[in-house]
Amino acid sequence: MLVGASPRFTKKQVTDEAGVPQELAERIWRALGFAQRADDAVAFTDGDVAALRRVREMLDSGALDEQTVIRMARALGQTTARLAQWQAEIMIGAMLPQEPSEEDLAHVLDAALALRPGFEHVLIHVWRAQLAAAGTRLLAIADGNDELVPTRVTMAVGFADLVSFTRRSRELDEKELAELVEGFEARASDVVASHGARLVKTLGDEVLFTAPTAAQAAEIALDLVESGVELRVGMAYGPVLPTMGDVFGTTVNLAARLTAIARPDTILVDSSLAEGLEGFELQKIRRRPARGLGMVQPYVLRRSSS
Repeated sequence: MLVGASPRFTKKQVTDEAGVPQELAERIWRALGFAQRADDAVAFTDGDVAALRRVREMLDSGALDEQTVIRMARALGQTTARLAQWQAEIMIGAMLPQEPSEEDLAHVLDAALALRPGFEHVLIHVWRAQLAAAGTRLLAIADGNDELVPTRVTMAVGFADLVSFTRRSRELDEKELAELVEGFEARASDVVASHGARLVKTLGDEVLFTAPTAAQAAEIALDLVESGVELRVGMAYGPVLPTMGDVFGTTVNLAARLTAIARPDTILVDSSLAEGLEGFELQKIRRRPARGLGMVQPYVLRRSSS
């Protein structure tokens, strides 16, 4: 019902129809996160043929090589798998009672079919807008050399961590815990987006965000701490390596270490980020050892009282 067509091809038939080597098709399917099918299983639709033909056309044009196709497939598979799981949970949670009947289940499927065209349209629109924003960010921070997309970029990195999450997770039931985590993620996402920054990922009791400037990162951190949830925040400014939608490097590690040593409702920043701030209150505290990084100089960030 949701895929839009009935399966009518085996693995060999779908690759023959699309003109794509079976070995490449299997690599793409694995990267997308699809379960492996038996050779004689009739498990593929006309949509699968059309998708593989698109891949063949991109390869034939020379715009993409096989390695790039596999990397793009992995990005697509991981992102859409989480999106689909999240959307399904929202729909089922909103529409199904505690003990659903056959009629309730049918109602969910009917609603999904009715809403699917609208979801598809909005999904493509949002993806294009996000792609434009991501491309603009990367091009804006290109460092003037011959590389169109730099391997390392300089930005602010921050972690916001829920205080006493382990203790609270033992005290709450599953529904209350889910509401706590979802509420925290929703607030963090709203705050980060409102300042033109990016929420890189959420880790249940922690979020990782990046911002182009130190000032943007500072405003995000202060808004998060003032949101009514007890948090600790650590931030650093410097070169990071963006890979697979995530960020890596010493700057990220330093932000994580500062978060670990921050007190509840406190924001700690490194000296590089502190140097880039004006109009904020910064308190230099004693140097601390940070695992794997030696001694670091933290600063406590607060709003200016003037």
